[in-house]
Amino acid sequence: MKKTLLMLVWWLLPGRAQDPMSLKDAVRLALAKNPSVTASTATEKAAESRIAEARGGSLPKVNYSESWGRSDNPVFVFSSLLTEHQFGEQNFQVGPLNRPDFLNNFQSQVTADQTLYDAGQTKRAVRSAELGKGLTREDGRRIRMEVIAGVIRCYYDALLSSEQLNVAGQAMRSATADLERAQSVRGAGMSTDVDVLSIRVHLASVREQQIRRTADLDVARASLNDAIGLALDTARPLTTELTPLNLPGGLLADYERNALSERPEARQVKLATSLAENQAATARSSLLPQVGAHAAFEADRQRFYDRGGANWLVSIGLRWNLFNGFSDKARIEESRFALSRSEAEQERAGSAIRLQVRRAYADVRAANQRIEVARASVAEAEESLRITQNRYEAGMSNVTDLLRTETALLEARTRHLSAIHDQRIAAAALELAAGTLSADSEVLN
Repeated sequence: MKKTLLMLVWWLLPGRAQDPMSLKDAVRLALAKNPSVTASTATEKAAESRIAEARGGSLPKVNYSESWGRSDNPVFVFSSLLTEHQFGEQNFQVGPLNRPDFLNNFQSQVTADQTLYDAGQTKRAVRSAELGKGLTREDGRRIRMEVIAGVIRCYYDALLSSEQLNVAGQAMRSATADLERAQSVRGAGMSTDVDVLSIRVHLASVREQQIRRTADLDVARASLNDAIGLALDTARPLTTELTPLNLPGGLLADYERNALSERPEARQVKLATSLAENQAATARSSLLPQVGAHAAFEADRQRFYDRGGANWLVSIGLRWNLFNGFSDKARIEESRFALSRSEAEQERAGSAIRLQVRRAYADVRAANQRIEVARASVAEAEESLRITQNRYEAGMSNVTDLLRTETALLEARTRHLSAIHDQRIAAAALELAAGTLSADSEVLN
């Protein structure tokens, strides 16, 4: 019983430890739970509904209406009697014609309207809705890629904070060992209290960094949960390691070419240009005639259920906009300028996309080089610390040299971790800039 209660309490704890989470797991969760992705999916569904709405323009419009009227107006009474099929010879008398009694008229009407020719406006409305859906779909793809990139950054931020905390712990243990070493040297009469005090100050500084790294890790984990769409205090161990990514060597020109064809922004400006062309054609078609058919069935009754008659009507009409106060001309001019703007934005977007690819490509190359330099620097700093510690124990080096090599090793390890972190982020940014970032991308491995 006690064991069951303990398990229940553990399960109800908001920050309880949960299953381990790799980077790919985090991305899959984000694509399922992130509110931005959910909102973009709903927007895409709404765009699909607008296509069906536009297609409705080619289908008949059927309406039903029911009305009741009561009046002694001579014209109302005369026409109502005719439509109710209740007109008789007595209704031709002058007295009833001029001063009729009150009359009820219950009218039921079913009408149908069908467009026969609208100069292609319905077709272009459907095309606009389809282009709008394409814009929405690309915007959703952009949002998903940005969510993936955000999760990658937050995930590696959390890993970096965790590794930096480990480095601070190593430095703490090393400084503690240095303090014991200094105390032994002082006990042998080979140094003074100054060395011990200096190392204690260094130990306090390292402890301060450890405290700061702990706080950074808490914030980084909360940021990761927010990017995924989980509760901020969710605790799941991260299993993907902060190690350098082996990237295949790609040419800058290939990345730029992929970006111009795959980036959602590049596709959106092309779709926007097509949409502007379609809207310009729609504006010009407003000057052409439109033909429609109308049908109606009507039942008029003196009482709701009897004493009435029915009639029907079928007609075909033509409507031609001959003059509309120059508003049509202004709308055509507006659509022409909108098309020119879309073409200019398409050219500008291409240049901006290529620039983003080049920046991300340069960041990846720089991060790769930094990793190699930092790795060698760590090895050299570790060897330098080992030699300095041995020399200090032998009385051949002072405490200043010892603390300097301790600090140099801490900084070298930190720079190495930062370089790996930046390489991972830059690799994701390069795929994002090229428009190829997805839940199956190599940068997630």
